[in-house]
Amino acid sequence: MKDICLALICAFVASTLLLLLILPLLRRLKAGQYILSYVKEHKNKSGTPTMGGLAFICAIIVVGFCFLGFSGGDANLTLAITASFMVVGFLDDFLKIHRKDNGGLRPYQKILFQISIAVVAAVYCYINGKTYLNVPFCEIRINVEWGIIPLVAFIFIATVNCVNLTDGLDGLAGGTCCGYLAILGVMLTLKGLDTALLCFIGVGAVAAFLVFNTNKAAIFMGDTGSLALGGFISCLSVFSDNSLYIPILGVMFVLSGISVIVQVIYYKRTSKRIFLMAPIHHHFQMKGYTECKISYCYFLITCLVGIFCLIFW
Repeated sequence: MKDICLALICAFVASTLLLLLILPLLRRLKAGQYILSYVKEHKNKSGTPTMGGLAFICAIIVVGFCFLGFSGGDANLTLAITASFMVVGFLDDFLKIHRKDNGGLRPYQKILFQISIAVVAAVYCYINGKTYLNVPFCEIRINVEWGIIPLVAFIFIATVNCVNLTDGLDGLAGGTCCGYLAILGVMLTLKGLDTALLCFIGVGAVAAFLVFNTNKAAIFMGDTGSLALGGFISCLSVFSDNSLYIPILGVMFVLSGISVIVQVIYYKRTSKRIFLMAPIHHHFQMKGYTECKISYCYFLITCLVGIFCLIFW
C-alpha cells in the first residue's frame, strides 16, 4: 500500500511539473488545437494548446520504470506499447498543427500503425500463455488458445479508438480513464499483480492533467494522450486476463464508439440522424448540458459500474 501511495504521488508531481514546463512551450510554438467548423460550441477553444498527453504519458513511463525497473514482462511491455501509441498520436497532432487543419495522419496510416502495435501485444499474449479470459461476475476462465491473437488485436484497435472518440469535451476522457484505472488497480491489487502499481501511476498522472484540462481547459491531451491512454488501458486489462471487463468498466468508451457507428450507418441508409451529433457526448452538449456535468456523469457512471464489478470480484 505504501508503494502504491508513493507511486501515485510521484506520478502526480512528475505530471504536474512536466505540464508546467510544456504548457508555455506549446503556447510559444502556437501548437494549438484546430476546431472543426461544425462544432459551434467549441469555437472559443480554437488555439488551445494540444499534445498535453506528452506530459502525463511521459510521467507514467518514467515513474513506471523507476518503480518497476527494466525487468521485462508485462509492465515493461505495457510502458513500451503506451509509448508507441503516444508516438502515433504525436505524429497525428503534429501534422494537424503543421498543416493548420484537423487532418493529421490519413485514416489508413493511423490504422496500420495501430494494427502493427496491436499485433505485437497479441503475439506476446500467445507466446507467453496469456490465452485465458476471466468471465465477469463468476469464477470461470476460458482458454481461447490461438484465438487470442485476433481477439487481442481487435480489443486494442477498438479500445484505442473508443478512448480517442471520448476525448471530445474538457475532462471527459481524462476523468473516465481515471475512474477506469482506479477500479482496475483495486482489482489487480486484490489479485496481487505487479501491474496494479501501473494503474495507480496512471491515476496520479492523469489526475494532474485534469487540473489543467477541466473546463475551461488550458490544454488538451490530443491524440498524443488519448491513443496512448487507450493502449495503456488495453495492456493492463488484456495482460491480466481481464479483456472481458473492458466493455463493462469502459462502458462510456463503448457508448462513444457505438454512437458513432450507429449514426453513420443510419445516416447512410436514411439521410437522417439519430443523434444531434456523434459521439453522443456532443449530442448531450447540444441538448444544453454543460461540459462539466457531462464529464462528471461519465466519471460517476464508470466508478459505479466499477464498484458493482468489485462486489463480485
